[in-house]
Amino acid sequence: MTVLITGATGLIGREIVKQCHDEGFNVHYLTTSKSKLATESNYKGFYWNPNNNEIDHSCFEGVSTIINLVGASISKRWTESYKKEILESRTKTAKLLQDTIRLHNYKIEHVVSASAIGIYPSSFTNYYDEEYDQNSDSFLGTVVAQWEDAVDGFKELGCKVAKIRIGLVLARQGGALPEIVKPIKFGAGAAFGNGKQWQSWIHVIDLASIFIHVVTHKLEGIYNGVAPNAVTNSELTKAVAKVLQRPLIMPNIPKALMKLILGEMHILLFESQRVSSQKIESKGFYFKYANLNPALEDLLI
Repeated sequence: MTVLITGATGLIGREIVKQCHDEGFNVHYLTTSKSKLATESNYKGFYWNPNNNEIDHSCFEGVSTIINLVGASISKRWTESYKKEILESRTKTAKLLQDTIRLHNYKIEHVVSASAIGIYPSSFTNYYDEEYDQNSDSFLGTVVAQWEDAVDGFKELGCKVAKIRIGLVLARQGGALPEIVKPIKFGAGAAFGNGKQWQSWIHVIDLASIFIHVVTHKLEGIYNGVAPNAVTNSELTKAVAKVLQRPLIMPNIPKALMKLILGEMHILLFESQRVSSQKIESKGFYFKYANLNPALEDLLI
């Protein structure tokens, strides 16, 4: 099998590439950086520039499945221009892929796209599964809804489509965990707000494995990419401090302060989504890291 991956050089993409190779899949990948182009027996890069609607369409040759991970980071200050980039880096890229497949009449069987749990409204009490149909009215909720709509365009090309709604990804290098660790290491760690907001997390290895599971079993529909046991922000902070053997002596960090520092982006720290992993488990997926402490021990020790 040959898989085309967008976003292959990012945090999640690198682990997916590794697991694809473990499964014996050939990987084609699209990159906006010509310096990241490589040609190996099972790993071949192709250039694209979605801003100019430019793509090397030979990336689709021999490909049966697309894993779509492309999207500008949400962990950067949300100016109006950057908010536009966050949205268009997800929607315009999907359209460019679809238009190119249609124009050159490539036959793609399956598209597995990243999405995000930010589509669920913030709540301290709800327990969300994939059937929940009320979208968050936040900026992130709007982005994810339009992103998923754009991805659904692949269905018009006869593709099976699956969407993985990703939670807080924990990884050794990159993502949120190193940023959580920094203040705790220096004795300045603390929960945000009241600390009761739910954080539906997942180890990067398990997240990549979900993508591979969906690909190999040709699954369709929406699946939550989160571990089975969500924790509160306070529990997460305490668990990291315990693994690092550091005390937590600082008071909780007020929401108003983070809004002052981060602007609108501060909601990333205070949104609360407790999300179910039951649907992907019902399809035979087994989590290596179902609980937070073993995940943190793997990543931090």
